[in-house]
Amino acid sequence: RASEGGIDNTLIYFLSEYSKMKISLKATYGILAALDLALNNGKRPVQAKSIAKRQAIPVRFLEQVLLAMKKAGIVESLRGAQGGYLLNKLPAEVSLAEIVEALDGSLIPRPVHTTGVRRSPERTKLDILLGNVWERVRQAELGVLSAVTLQELAERHRQVEREQVLMYHI
Repeated sequence: RASEGGIDNTLIYFLSEYSKMKISLKATYGILAALDLALNNGKRPVQAKSIAKRQAIPVRFLEQVLLAMKKAGIVESLRGAQGGYLLNKLPAEVSLAEIVEALDGSLIPRPVHTTGVRRSPERTKLDILLGNVWERVRQAELGVLSAVTLQELAERHRQVEREQVLMYHI
């Protein structure tokens, strides 16, 4: 522990916990898989191995991700030779927040009255100084993830693809 006024482990922990958005690789892969399904437009089921190949995701890990998304009602699966996965809703109805919550748990901000390091019932100086700031950051992050839909991502993806095609022709 550092001396009075210096940086100590409590401050380092507090800053790392409250100042960064933490989206897991699992949630990132879930977003990519859902985007892949949105780009397919629900025309036919898409097999996990096809998504895995296009998105460079290990197929076994992707299967776990898709299972969690199925349990959350984001995707549905069809069995059989022509089976695979489909979005359960229109792409405009699926937010990134819904996918992240299905795979990483609740995005609702944690209470700012504890840093998790000290078990004291009293608010620490850090909580008093920065707790409200980090709460606002987390609320903004949740707002952005809630506002961005798979439809928006799919449109952006198509725009990027068109721009890349144009670059090849120049």
